[in-house]
Amino acid sequence: MTSFIPYAPLNVPKPFGEDIWIVDGPEIRMDFGPGSFPFPTRMTVVRVDGALWIHSPIAPDEALFDAIDRLGTVAWLVAPNSIHYWYVADWQERYPGARTAAVPGLDTKAKRPFRIDAWLGDAIDGWPEPVDTILVPGTTVTEAVFFHRPSRTVLLTDLIENFEPQRARSALTRSIIRLAGVAHLRGRTPPDMRLTFWPKRSAVRAAVEGILDWDCERVVMAHGLPYDSGGAAELRRALGWAV
Repeated sequence: MTSFIPYAPLNVPKPFGEDIWIVDGPEIRMDFGPGSFPFPTRMTVVRVDGALWIHSPIAPDEALFDAIDRLGTVAWLVAPNSIHYWYVADWQERYPGARTAAVPGLDTKAKRPFRIDAWLGDAIDGWPEPVDTILVPGTTVTEAVFFHRPSRTVLLTDLIENFEPQRARSALTRSIIRLAGVAHLRGRTPPDMRLTFWPKRSAVRAAVEGILDWDCERVVMAHGLPYDSGGAAELRRALGWAV
């Protein structure tokens, strides 16, 4: 079991390794059948040569902006998958000099417009050298997965969800978490998302094999408890369906 305690305090950068911080944000609700499902939110901040690379920006908050400014200058904003982009526009307004990288297709799929300067999966001029990228192509959701080599941390969004049922406020939510197989300690790719990858399974397999080759110790996901040790084994377990 991980010793790292996420969530509170919210909107505060918390060290997760060398030059890397996670920021737990407010809960949002996503449509789920006739109702909606509560999701905790999280972004990750990496500092490279004094400049900041921000993965999956969360809801804007002035105190959070001030804390980010104390860490360094924001150089990159990253929309890492097809549904994690909503607040990028707010961060672009605050940091107009930052470049934005997004997964392919968001220029037409995004329901809230924002500027895209580079496509993840392509060679990008000025990209932080210590951050490796692998694109996992899907039919509904495409996700870029990153490896910060100095801290040996893999950064993903929805490819693994690791909810803690005891944090859920309703018995129905706890049941859904367990039935979907995305409960800590056995977080994994949600079953509905796995189905969307099936038509591109060969490309997905190749991408996941590349992810599993990384010398990973820690794993940060957008929803649920991160792994602050044993990350390589957790990735093999949670993503084994793809290989």
